[in-house]
Amino acid sequence: MSAIMTKTVGELAAENPAATRVFDKLGIDYCCGGSDTLEQACRAARLPLETVRDSIEMELETGRTAAQGRDWRTEPLAELIAHIRNTHHQYTRAALARLGPLFDKVCSVHGNNHPELARMRATFGDLAQELATHLMKEEMVLFPYIVRMEEAVLEKSTVLPAPFGSVRNPVAMMLDEHDGAGQALREMRAASDGYVAPPDACASYRTLYQALAEFETDLHQHIHLENNILFPRAIEMERGIQGRP
Repeated sequence: MSAIMTKTVGELAAENPAATRVFDKLGIDYCCGGSDTLEQACRAARLPLETVRDSIEMELETGRTAAQGRDWRTEPLAELIAHIRNTHHQYTRAALARLGPLFDKVCSVHGNNHPELARMRATFGDLAQELATHLMKEEMVLFPYIVRMEEAVLEKSTVLPAPFGSVRNPVAMMLDEHDGAGQALREMRAASDGYVAPPDACASYRTLYQALAEFETDLHQHIHLENNILFPRAIEMERGIQGRP
């Protein structure tokens, strides 16, 4: 049996980011659904397991011959958090600011002929509000605590008690909000037939769909780094601290 058949899609994505290109292309949820085995994920996406396995193995082989990025499974948590903030949080804020007005423009011109645009704009508006609050909570509460916890481990000092008790509590909240974001992405993709612009689409319409597809890809990567790498490592670190003499 191939080694990848025994791993979850989250583990595959964490071990080699090249696998995420296959997942994104095929519509396999590796961020919110990262705990699913490859077989379960293929069944949910109604895809043949053997074909997906072969595609992943080919992508992994290509990735092994290319320059490798940082392995966030072993890098310091503070650096992973800095990467998430400086790369994905910044991108998300910029994308939200751009997509809102673009949605308004496209809906004003094409809304009558394409009622799905109004539904997508409403879904996006709710998602934008939720993400704005979500990012703030991570940056002001959860991320600083994880950084302090790691510093205490490195310095072998006492970790100050967190106002939220265990790190598992805010993590559970973030995971639930990630699930909501993932559902919103799925709804917009379904409403747009996979972000395929209709024949009468203008340049702005096509730009909107391209930008939404890029936003989806980045948010998948963003949630994957937190769900499958940052949060499990933080929980494990806290468990180690609690077990210290």
